Amino acid sequence: MNKPADEISRPSLAASPVMRKPKSTPIPIHPLATPVTEQAFQPRADGRRVRHPGHAARAARLDQNGLGGRHLGIGMAFSGGFIALFLLWRFAVQWSSYPNPLPSLCAWSILSIVAVLAHFGTRIVAPRMPNSVFIAVLLGGAVVVGLDLLGTTGLRDEGVYPTAAAAVGVLLTTLITVRSERTLLLAIGVLGAVLFVSAIIQPRSDALTLAPDILLLSLALLTPMVGVELVRAFRRMVQLELDLVLVQSTVSQPRFAMGMLASERLAALDLAAETLLDDVAQGRSPLPLTAATAGTAASLATALRLHLIEGRTETWLYHAVTESEFLGPSVTVDDPNGLAGLLSPTQRDALLLAIWLLISDHARPATTVSLVFGPISPSISGIAHHNVRFPIKLVATGVPRQKVDPETWHAIRVVGTHLDSFRDGSLQVDIECSVDNPADA
Repeated sequence: MNKPADEISRPSLAASPVMRKPKSTPIPIHPLATPVTEQAFQPRADGRRVRHPGHAARAARLDQNGLGGRHLGIGMAFSGGFIALFLLWRFAVQWSSYPNPLPSLCAWSILSIVAVLAHFGTRIVAPRMPNSVFIAVLLGGAVVVGLDLLGTTGLRDEGVYPTAAAAVGVLLTTLITVRSERTLLLAIGVLGAVLFVSAIIQPRSDALTLAPDILLLSLALLTPMVGVELVRAFRRMVQLELDLVLVQSTVSQPRFAMGMLASERLAALDLAAETLLDDVAQGRSPLPLTAATAGTAASLATALRLHLIEGRTETWLYHAVTESEFLGPSVTVDDPNGLAGLLSPTQRDALLLAIWLLISDHARPATTVSLVFGPISPSISGIAHHNVRFPIKLVATGVPRQKVDPETWHAIRVVGTHLDSFRDGSLQVDIECSVDNPADA
């Protein structure tokens, strides 16, 4: 049996472990609740406010190790380690050609120390490399590049090339999972520019001696850049799957219900009200109340009253779209009568899957999906009907019909019989949906 809407409360996977207190009140907010502040909400077209939480992105950051982030980092470290061993072998091969190998030897020694600092600085201090450690790694890498280029200047004709400087790019590869992509790409760009300029200005009697420089430049740049792209794709995949799991939790809700965000706000308001009443009962807030405390009580009362009356015409589909950072920007729903709430759990899951496949299989924001529900088809007078029939019009732009996943059509058939057409560059699907009559429940 479905619970009443007021009894539904789903914990959010993305709830922050520590929340700030609102500036206007000294009342503590529960750590799993959303603080009641104006900044937590964004205006919506109908005048009410919706908060876009970024559930999936924050949930992915809460437990990166459990989601495979550590394994990906270990794999990148091993890949970079093999390339570093190749460069170290190259340094040993050309050892006898060095007039003075001391600068390059010092460069490799410093690089080893910096690599150890980067490893333990990340694992011991924090799961994400602190800025201080990252700056130290960059400075150490700059010293390595400078020493290695100094030790190999003018020696191209003797077959001597920078090796430790190229290995700095390999070191940056191991930092991809613990630092932001933007900062790493900036560091990679600076390293590539320095190595490129150094290769161009080197005196050489044979143009073919430029080939090893190109190889070392490729090892220094392509390795971390490929790693950045792999990590970016991995993070997007994890956030996409987490968002889908969070959105699918709305399928089992009753016809009209609160979403996860409304439950969090209600928990925050409830705790704040209980704390205020307890302070008054225990004498911590003497009567009459101060102006600040009275203002806090009035704002809590207003927020509670608004919470009791708002959102009682919002269906599971509304919450699935607005609370999804993936579907929200690309999907619009027009359902003034709340007909989406009449769908059975199987039909709900199939409709949500169809929308998800249409959006995820193509580039955003070029792909958009709009849904229009109703009106209810009139019934024949004098005949009792145990089913309610209404149309669902689905219009997807930016989706070529021949590239629609077959699973999408299967999901649409679960929702109801349909007719599809392609008009003005948009895929239009008219679904005739039949559901149980709520009057028979």
